Amino acid sequence: QVQLVESGGGLVQAGGSLRLSCAASTHAFSRYAMAWFRQPPGKGREFEAAIVRNGGSTYYAQSVKGRFTISRDNAKNTAYLQMNSLKPEDTAVYYCAYGRGWQDMEGWGQGTQVTVSS
Repeated sequence: QVQLVESGGGLVQAGGSLRLSCAASTHAFSRYAMAWFRQPPGKGREFEAAIVRNGGSTYYAQSVKGRFTISRDNAKNTAYLQMNSLKPEDTAVYYCAYGRGWQDMEGWGQGTQVTVSS
């Protein structure tokens, strides 16, 4: 079982930026695709971005394409989500996830709150 710990959330004004980190408790980090999901208040969990094991391909939800960038550092067992041009509708709990494939997640972290004020 891989443990994931997200960090970097907080309160930011619209138009601002945040960088989320996801630290994984495994030396097999490079064997997993990684992804970020979010859950807005009162809504279900939504896919936002994913990155394949070697970082060679990335995938984004249309709502964040061009504003968010997913990346990973396999030497540090960490995935990142750089969020720019934040909007109030980006307010949510953000979760990172791991899996054998970018469309097949196996586990999630505990989440980190991101609040964007208008």
